[in-house]
Amino acid sequence: MPTNDHDLNKANKHHVHGLTPEDPGYETTDVNVNGVVVFLAGLAGSVFVFFIFCFLMGKVINSAMNKSDGPANKWHQAEAGGVKGLTSNPQLEQHELQQLTSAFPEPRVNADDDMQGTADLHAREDLLLEHYSSTPGQPGIRIPIERAMQLIAQRGLPVHAKPAAEEPKMFGDADPHIQAPLTDGFARTGFELDEMEARKQKMDFGRAEEAAHGESAAVR
Repeated sequence: MPTNDHDLNKANKHHVHGLTPEDPGYETTDVNVNGVVVFLAGLAGSVFVFFIFCFLMGKVINSAMNKSDGPANKWHQAEAGGVKGLTSNPQLEQHELQQLTSAFPEPRVNADDDMQGTADLHAREDLLLEHYSSTPGQPGIRIPIERAMQLIAQRGLPVHAKPAAEEPKMFGDADPHIQAPLTDGFARTGFELDEMEARKQKMDFGRAEEAAHGESAAVR
């Protein structure tokens, strides 16, 4: 069976005989360390110069933005403190909203369903309507609404005198009849009713404790 070994040997022999002193088949000199060091130094210097350039450009851009925004006012106050990490957009929006609402003059519209604020408002109204009070620097005293209703029932309301001669009514004219509404339109919220019940229970408990202490002191 014929083989091609003689061809392979010829090729290997030709390659071996092809080596010359100028091309021995391996490196005849060491690696150029100086060239590698110079290349790495140049690369590091280029990166350093690039970072310096970016830093200066950032300073220029920030100064231009600050100049265009103008000086800080009460609506945009700078935060005091050190450097902080990045915060999420919802937190930033809430912080800006708090700054705006704290600087915005009263009265303010509640952003949320403020049950406590409504209960406090009705409590202040109850204090004014159910107790005697006065305003510093102004004459007169406020009286409770129940007492005012009693005085009106006793004295009556002033009645305007009717004119001596009434003009004849035109066709279709009629005397106006005012109908009293079924309710006054006031209704307390569920949160307010719960608070009033809790306040009443607390007051009843305090009175019971005072009575118990009074009885124990009398026994002694």
